[in-house]
Amino acid sequence: MTETEPGGTVIGAGVDRVDGLPKVRGQAPYPSDVAYPGLAHATVVQSVIAAGRLSRLGTEAAEAAPGVLAVITHQNMPRLERGPATLIGPAPVTPLQDDRVLHHGQYVAVVVAETPQQAAAAARLVDVGYEPADALLEIGDPRAELRVDPWGSGRRRGDAEAALASAEVTFEAAYSTAANTNNPIGLFTTVAAWDGDTLTLHDSTQWTANVQATVAAIFGLPQDAVHVKAPYLGGAFGAGLRVWPHVILAAVAARTVGRPVRLTLTRPQMFTGIGHRPSTEQTVRLGATRAGDLVAFQHHATIAIGMADENPEPVTLISTSSYACPNLDVRDDERRLNIPPPGPFRAPGAAQGSFAIESAMDELSYRLGIDPLDLRLRNYAEVEPQSGLRWSSNALRECYTAGAERFGWSERDPAVGSMRDGHWLVGYGVAGVSYHWWQVRCEARATIGRDGTAFVRSAANDIGTGTRTVMTQLSAELLGLGLDDVRFDLGDSTMPWSPAAGGSGLTTSLGVAVHAACRALLRRFLDLAARDADSPLAGCAIDDVTVTGGRIHRTGEPAAGKSYTELLTRHHLDELTADGHGAPPDPAQTGVAPAPPFAAKFAEVRIDADLGILRVARVVTAVDAGRILNEKLARGQIVGGTIGGIGQAILEETAFDAGTGRITNATFGDYLVPVNADVHDIDVVFVGAPDPLTPIGTKGVGELGLPGTAAAIANAVHHATGRRIRSLPITIEQLL
Repeated sequence: MTETEPGGTVIGAGVDRVDGLPKVRGQAPYPSDVAYPGLAHATVVQSVIAAGRLSRLGTEAAEAAPGVLAVITHQNMPRLERGPATLIGPAPVTPLQDDRVLHHGQYVAVVVAETPQQAAAAARLVDVGYEPADALLEIGDPRAELRVDPWGSGRRRGDAEAALASAEVTFEAAYSTAANTNNPIGLFTTVAAWDGDTLTLHDSTQWTANVQATVAAIFGLPQDAVHVKAPYLGGAFGAGLRVWPHVILAAVAARTVGRPVRLTLTRPQMFTGIGHRPSTEQTVRLGATRAGDLVAFQHHATIAIGMADENPEPVTLISTSSYACPNLDVRDDERRLNIPPPGPFRAPGAAQGSFAIESAMDELSYRLGIDPLDLRLRNYAEVEPQSGLRWSSNALRECYTAGAERFGWSERDPAVGSMRDGHWLVGYGVAGVSYHWWQVRCEARATIGRDGTAFVRSAANDIGTGTRTVMTQLSAELLGLGLDDVRFDLGDSTMPWSPAAGGSGLTTSLGVAVHAACRALLRRFLDLAARDADSPLAGCAIDDVTVTGGRIHRTGEPAAGKSYTELLTRHHLDELTADGHGAPPDPAQTGVAPAPPFAAKFAEVRIDADLGILRVARVVTAVDAGRILNEKLARGQIVGGTIGGIGQAILEETAFDAGTGRITNATFGDYLVPVNADVHDIDVVFVGAPDPLTPIGTKGVGELGLPGTAAAIANAVHHATGRRIRSLPITIEQLL
């Protein structure tokens, strides 16, 4: 057994990011920093209507403009295939394939020029005519196609309708959430360079393998003919999980002009070109005994999607396992609208769904006269409700207990509107949180050279969460090396295959693969040592040894053993390499339900009694995420997610003009996100133990900070004012 199995000295330590200095020094190569000799620049021309057809595309003036190399429209665009389906849904529709207009801001042309300024100037010269049609823009518009349970999200157990009819107490309410836009700081960029039939893409992506597979299929290329590089990304929040049209246009532009091309979206183009959190309408119906035991749980949602899109957004999925309830009925429907295609945004589905179900649970608690926290504890799911299997781990009860103690929930006066601080009304709110369990196959490769240092890599991406750092820590522990002796690389499609950086699943998926690769490499060194008759390691299995300071020795015999360098030198080898493969556990084999991460959110709000000004004074989050590989980075993820939840609750709304479908607030000046003045005291505490289902014990962190935050805030608003807000964001108008 190596020192790195539970209880090592590097895992869990709040070490600084290994890529922190290159980032702050400007040495980290983001896609927008990539340059080639002869690099040309592209910009897109966008539709100014939301529905209809193109009646005219005059490109002569643009083609004659200074520096212009090409203008590409549907009239001269090559016919391309649509990309393949992925683990998280299909690729978007390939751009510029016909004259249809499906949303405001849709790309209708791309201009390639010597400089970005020349491309932008020429784009304004493209003469576009339209045949407008009536646009469908409202999720409640009965003319819009309603797709009932289109991807089989509906789940049931028992008979919810019958249980509701016979329940001692029932509750029903409708909730709605606005569209939100991801808005990472880094503008999404693709640099495309062809060398014959080989394409290199530097892309703002969270999933290099998906870009490689999708682009290869679209262009009819062998997969290894597409090389995708994304070692650094300036944020994404889910926007980088799909191959968006600008990526394809960059590749077409580069092939058309025979030169490398960079295409960088502007901030307004980011609002229409890389997805957004879709708006939802939800209905929750609950049935309970007078003592507070849930007997029926029904959650139906309608989600906005684009006209030619298949984006899955599992809004009701978290309801299946949030509470112990024998009768359940959940379903997601979709409404097709003339809007830009939505896409994943941090905690997709759970962010909207948790607002509805945790608000409804709060409302039920007041109807029953039960403390909101006690109601949640009373309906805590001791086993996974859908399957009845024992959880692999679940410390949600400890989350409630620890969070309530740190927050001071016992000091809450249960009477609505009873707590004040001068002219401020004070309210306390709580919400339970979970996210979907997510682990998929992954691959990694580990190498140790004669100098005793290790090189571990995978095609995974680090979107700012710290993947590169925690995998360096994990590799160092497993190989018995210091952090400075390990280099972990990622973000290159030529490396071993990895899933996306998203869904709170990459750390576990990749970590299991890294664990396997490092253990396999250690076995290779033991096999090497076994060739020497006088070796103190002869006959040792991997569980018989410990690795410290780059030396392998029998456990309990630190003075003996061999170093990596000694073994490689003795056998005239420069290095040894091993591959590792990780796969998700099979519940049928383990007999337990894989546990997602859990958390409890406690929020305090203050509302000016006269002006309706809302302040989120503090939020406490207690988290069960299994083993924490780096507490500093994990805490940062929860803090960041909480800030995103504050934005969802009180500020963020992507506003569509009712007449044209134009996004009216597509700038940072108009789209409101939390700033320092909006964020006060945020406290995080980790509870629980490593999850035994995987050798590294993790359960995911990144998505968990956001769900439940908006519900806890809305519940606190009700406690402070008596006003029950059922739509997001919460506005001053609602509070007055």
